Amino acid sequence: MKKLFTILAITGLLFLGTTQSTYAQEETTKTEQVATDDAPQSFRQELKQRMIEGGPFFMGIVLLVLILGLAIAIERIIYLNLSTTNTKKLVASVEKALNSGGVDEAKELCRNTKGPVASIFYQGLDRVDEGIDNVEKAVVGYGGVQMGLLEKNISWLSLFIALAPMLGFMGTVIGMISAFDNIQKSGVMSPATVAGGIKIALLTTVFGLIVAIILQIFYNYIISKVDSIVNNMEDASIQLVDLLVRRK
Repeated sequence: MKKLFTILAITGLLFLGTTQSTYAQEETTKTEQVATDDAPQSFRQELKQRMIEGGPFFMGIVLLVLILGLAIAIERIIYLNLSTTNTKKLVASVEKALNSGGVDEAKELCRNTKGPVASIFYQGLDRVDEGIDNVEKAVVGYGGVQMGLLEKNISWLSLFIALAPMLGFMGTVIGMISAFDNIQKSGVMSPATVAGGIKIALLTTVFGLIVAIILQIFYNYIISKVDSIVNNMEDASIQLVDLLVRRK
């Protein structure tokens, strides 16, 4: 959680600085755009211009959703990579420790090894004297705890994936309402009257969908990583129980 809060704080400060700089210089950007209208724009300039044209309110919210989603995704990826363990090597090391120094040496090995698999092994070895049935119960119970830690905050990421296009569609509706308001005020149905509102509507939708696509890619990677670690946990747990049964 400390890592997550640190990432959120840094990204939040970056977001605030970028937003303030962007919208404080909006008029300057428009002036420069008129002066260099025929010159080709870079991708960054084009993106900045489109965000300004989409409106600060909804574009700011969509950008904040992207920043928070990326912060959670990065935190989860770092945590999952640190939780990845070479289970075959760990099982071999535990078997060697059991044969040479007994349960205490194997427990010490698991205590000094990072990752959920080593933690599950330690809980199982700690109940060897209580019988194999209790070892299996400890392994299954603590495996559920470790699975919960692996899946922590992923629900927030799925929320942001659903929220981004919804915010874009809300901007679409508001943009269309603005277009019809302009028609009502002017009393004339012309492309120039409705172009501004329709442009805002389309830009908010596009940015909302882009944010959702980016976060969805990270979400699928995280889910596949969690599934891989859980499969390794289950396979290693079976090997540990078999090892203890053979040793008995």
